[in-house]
Amino acid sequence: MKVLKTPTTILGCGRTDTGVHASQYFFQADMAETDPDELLRKLNFALPPDIVVFAIIPVHDRASARYDAVLRRYDYFIHLRKDPFLQNSSAMYAGLNLDITAMRTAVALLPGYDDYYALCKSPAKYEHTICRVSEAHLWMDQRGERLRFQISANRFLAGMIRIIVGRLLEIGVGRMSVQDFEAHLANKQTPRIITGAHAQGLYLSKVVYPYLELPQATIFSDVFADDRQGYWG
Repeated sequence: MKVLKTPTTILGCGRTDTGVHASQYFFQADMAETDPDELLRKLNFALPPDIVVFAIIPVHDRASARYDAVLRRYDYFIHLRKDPFLQNSSAMYAGLNLDITAMRTAVALLPGYDDYYALCKSPAKYEHTICRVSEAHLWMDQRGERLRFQISANRFLAGMIRIIVGRLLEIGVGRMSVQDFEAHLANKQTPRIITGAHAQGLYLSKVVYPYLELPQATIFSDVFADDRQGYWG
């Protein structure tokens, strides 16, 4: 309304909880033909400092930012000692002595299962809880102070990633075994108490469409250091 001077409906590629970030996000809006460069300039001038529009891309009339996505990737970042420069971009779990081997064993199980009923905050609201996880990784930095969990799938359920990370931390400190974790997946058993990891560690980092795949346009901080450079081991 402020920029286009007319009510405009926006449809985003997904929804996230308060405190969750996005380093790549798409939304769609129907609007009259206009100069994309000029509109981009006006939008970024009007938006707050923590939101930026990188590109305006024309698509066909039936395109859907939400329903056409064939892959979404999320990253979750954890730091294990207090760091004021990470407080808003990574989740602090200070002082934990984690069994990374056990956590990685659990992560490796995820692509082998496609029903995530047991790792959803409210599974009853969905027609089904099938999610096809194509990749899942867990990295630790060379100093053993930061973790990065990455997962890619065709869709995600409410609270699913934060619940997975919460379970991984329980495995890491020995409160849950890898066998119990797999039993929940295999038998669709929801734990009596479901506690998700902190919101601020989670990023929507990639969205892929059949007709569009773009690299991330920005890197927020060194928590996003490229694992190919040896930062994440």
